[in-house]
Amino acid sequence: MSTDVNNLVAAVRTEFGKGAARRARRDGQVPAVLYGHGTDPQHLNVPAREFAAILRAHGTNAVLTLDIAGTEQLALTKSVVVHPIRNYIEHADLLVIKKGEKVTVEVPVVVTGEAASGTMVAQDATVVALEADALNIPEQIEVSVEGLEVGSQIHASALTLPAGSTLQGDPEVLIINIVAAPSAEAMESEGAGAESAEAPAEEATEAAAESEA
Repeated sequence: MSTDVNNLVAAVRTEFGKGAARRARRDGQVPAVLYGHGTDPQHLNVPAREFAAILRAHGTNAVLTLDIAGTEQLALTKSVVVHPIRNYIEHADLLVIKKGEKVTVEVPVVVTGEAASGTMVAQDATVVALEADALNIPEQIEVSVEGLEVGSQIHASALTLPAGSTLQGDPEVLIINIVAAPSAEAMESEGAGAESAEAPAEEATEAAAESEA
């Protein structure tokens, strides 16, 4: 992953607290903390629009080249807090990295292909932990289910990883499980069961309301 297009000018924060964070966001900045390699944490503001564009292009493990008061620093996006309703970035944690360094990150697993007819793909894990070169972190790991029959399973150990990446954690973690798709009759039966369960509850509510009246 090249960091040539991931340049951000970061301003050192001199104000702290919720009020300062709100003012920064109002001015189009994202409050961030940069830490790691035994350095003291640095409190920064990074431009929100440019930072969001980098995350859209490179995913949540984006590598940044920060310009901090004229000093260049490589950083890995460690975590991003997004407002649950308004969908803007509230805060970011950034990790100091160096060229040639290995880092452990969680990478999304993306399913491709179509399983056999009459099956359903159950994805038990949506991310896997990998150790990779800090400047070559894969944006995603693809796993094909093309033609797989009922009973087929794919574990973490069977994933095809990019060169230079190694799996972290339990290799036997289940990623994909191919199960039989429910029949139309079974789905209708489940729907009817849910409706019949709701009816007594509604009747009880109505009866309670009438007794109170």
